[in-house]
Amino acid sequence: MPPFDVPEGDPFGPHNLPYGVFSPAGADGPAGPAGPGAGRRVGVRLGDRVLDAGAAARALGSPYASLLARPSLNPLLAAGRTTWSDVRRALTAWLTVPSHRETIEPFFHPLSSVALHLPFEVADYVDFYSSEHHARNVGRIFRPDAADSLTPNWKHLPIGYHGRAGTVVVSGTDVVRPSGQRKGPADPAPVFGPSVRLDIEAEVGFVVGAPSRPGTPVPLADFREHVFGLCLLNDWSARDIQAWEYVPLGPFLGKSFATSVSAWITPLEALDEARTAPPARTHPLLPYLDDSAPGTEPGGYDLRIGVEINGHAVSGPPFSAMYWTAAQQLAHLTVNGASLRTGDLYASGTVSGPDPDQRGSLLELTWNGRDPLELPDGKRTFLEDGDVVTLSAWAPGAGGTRVGLGEVTGRVVAR
Repeated sequence: MPPFDVPEGDPFGPHNLPYGVFSPAGADGPAGPAGPGAGRRVGVRLGDRVLDAGAAARALGSPYASLLARPSLNPLLAAGRTTWSDVRRALTAWLTVPSHRETIEPFFHPLSSVALHLPFEVADYVDFYSSEHHARNVGRIFRPDAADSLTPNWKHLPIGYHGRAGTVVVSGTDVVRPSGQRKGPADPAPVFGPSVRLDIEAEVGFVVGAPSRPGTPVPLADFREHVFGLCLLNDWSARDIQAWEYVPLGPFLGKSFATSVSAWITPLEALDEARTAPPARTHPLLPYLDDSAPGTEPGGYDLRIGVEINGHAVSGPPFSAMYWTAAQQLAHLTVNGASLRTGDLYASGTVSGPDPDQRGSLLELTWNGRDPLELPDGKRTFLEDGDVVTLSAWAPGAGGTRVGLGEVTGRVVAR
């Protein structure tokens, strides 16, 4: 048995150590009597327990105590790659060297007893569209007579849109069914009301730590200098609102009502064994996006995602199939001189694979409602009130281990 009683094979063992923000049992909640944020502190997950990282750091006389004794991850994110690595090494030692056990044991909390909060203050939010399988499915659904299911620019740049940072919410937050304008092909005029085609998008989010200067693009090679880690993300989508509004400027109200993220941010260093080459490129890339140079590190990640509705598995999208990598997305996001801020979040876009049971949205899984899903609790084309969607994932780690990613859940409620 490893130190601190983590079962062999636990995906949240000392090889993982994701960061979050929590309130212990009995502390004030998000808006308790002591004010918003009272009682919150940085936590590190180990198995089914959470370590109060700031309290442990103080008890051990760590120079990182001030970074870890905060109600948000933002100060740690802003500290940069060298500090991230140093803190991770220190945490690994605290949690694996038996002589530290007596000192830090009092600072563990059962995961089931704590409240988990949004782990960082989101500065900006950008969502990409980087799965070729997803993009081709969408093209076939909406442009069935087109010569090519992809738009002409798709193989030349990572397409994206700028979302709304203020509606990024932590896993477990209810999602209120959005209202807006919608107009079916046969309708004479648009109507207003709750969305009747509420969907999910299984995605991976990347969290920016170190900022960049305005006017200075971030090259592919600097990805790990700026990105702290990743998380699972559900980009909820009202397809009927989106279909009516998106021409010519793209998603707006059909996306901006809620984006759910995991309460746990997995450091990139925990996923070194999961790095993999992306799919073969079919078109030459401009130099700032070209990741084929000799010596270039693989830019993809082998993440195995699971999608459940009301506890029933409906899909298993493979992140390794994503055409555009997170490094390319970051390079494109900044190539015009746009700067990064600590807490920026950018998402991969819907993750879909080549097989029907690997599609990351109900739009694809039901082919825009034509082929309903047969679930034990009834058929689904799009989400109904009361439905609970859960995203989970794991990645291969060193020595046959698995690295777990914190799950994302959300329940749809009526307005």
